[in-house]
Amino acid sequence: MKRKQVVIMGAAGRDFHNFNCLFRNEQAYEVVAITAAQIPNIDDRAYPAALAGELYPRGVPIHPEAELEEIIRKYGVDEVWFSYSDVSHQYVMEHAGRVTSWGASFVLASAGNTMLEAAKPVIAVTAVRTGSGKSQTTRFLARLLTKMGKKAVAVRHPMPYGDLSAQSCQRFAEYGDLDLHHCTIEEREEYEPLIKAGFVVYAGVDYHRILEQAQDEAEVLLWDGGNNDTPFFRPDLHITILDPHRPGHELSYYAGLTNFLLADLLIVNKVETADPRNVQDVLASCARYNPTAGVVQCRSKIEVDDAELIRGKRVLVVEDGPTLTHGGMDRGAGWFAAREAGAAEIVDPQPFAVGSIRETYEKYPNARGILPAMGYGAEQIGELEATINATEADVVIEGTPIHLSRVLTANKPIANVSYRLEELEPGAIEAAVRGVLDL
Repeated sequence: MKRKQVVIMGAAGRDFHNFNCLFRNEQAYEVVAITAAQIPNIDDRAYPAALAGELYPRGVPIHPEAELEEIIRKYGVDEVWFSYSDVSHQYVMEHAGRVTSWGASFVLASAGNTMLEAAKPVIAVTAVRTGSGKSQTTRFLARLLTKMGKKAVAVRHPMPYGDLSAQSCQRFAEYGDLDLHHCTIEEREEYEPLIKAGFVVYAGVDYHRILEQAQDEAEVLLWDGGNNDTPFFRPDLHITILDPHRPGHELSYYAGLTNFLLADLLIVNKVETADPRNVQDVLASCARYNPTAGVVQCRSKIEVDDAELIRGKRVLVVEDGPTLTHGGMDRGAGWFAAREAGAAEIVDPQPFAVGSIRETYEKYPNARGILPAMGYGAEQIGELEATINATEADVVIEGTPIHLSRVLTANKPIANVSYRLEELEPGAIEAAVRGVLDL
């Protein structure tokens, strides 16, 4: 019987997991290619044979998404599986229209079919959009579980942008591990705060293997979701974060709506900085679309390590990269910290942008006025450093959760901003956790 010809549309993460779960050992299918989008420099390589399994002795080629039509026609592709996230429903259906016009079926995997079963309790943290507050919620839960006397290990959504074989299963327990695994700034933004707090983090490519290793050293697994993707492990407690700075996005982005509908507990975050009308709109969505879920309102508590460094100064605000790029935000914690600390001016870095940083502003005009911490490789980190040093400001406000001084040298002082989750009415999150752990 002729094997069905399949292409997986991806962005170096969910695509590999879908391949491993749905196709790696399936004789009825042949994945002829994986395409790449969203992240720079992740195409023109291969999903290696060592990870792809016996059916793929030469691995699976990875091509730019721009070549999708050519691939469909060349191989007579039967099905194209869309396998990345944090994109609008309009975006998804535009791609569906193109794929079906080119002669293939357009497929979305069900969330449940790609969730692995763990032997330990799983608490999953997901969101309806990038930048809603997943990471601070994961840190909140990690501290809470420690207080309960439970050994928690965090497992992060994949960001394998380098050597895929080497990144199959990664364990991060100290800062040196970040250098050992050649982490990008995006990876460091997720791993550093947990390492600083004393927690072990797993990530990589093969989440079957990651699950086996992580649950061997944990009593509870914390799934720390990326973008607004669905969990890779089946959760005992599914927590989804909503952002009232973007009301209505909980209903209009893939796969955020799925997380919204699947959640056991909904956290409406950033209520202290959002328009109260937007908060009420999001709460109304919760009541209408997921009435059985618990709902908790939280603030994202912003703190600056040296507010006096900011007061009265011209500042350059550097924010978490994904929040400003495919997250679509035009400001983050650094911007609010600058305003609250009394900065004289927030300097627009766009006129000083270098290389790919300049191209980032062209692709994501919403980011103009602040600087996304782009750093996918040494060259781009160098361009980020050059942009920071060329910008005519007195101080850098570090709204990204990493210490930039670990990866670049700035010619001006840096004020670090941190942010943590706080419940308006403490206790609801702990009660939900105790419920699934039978405490």
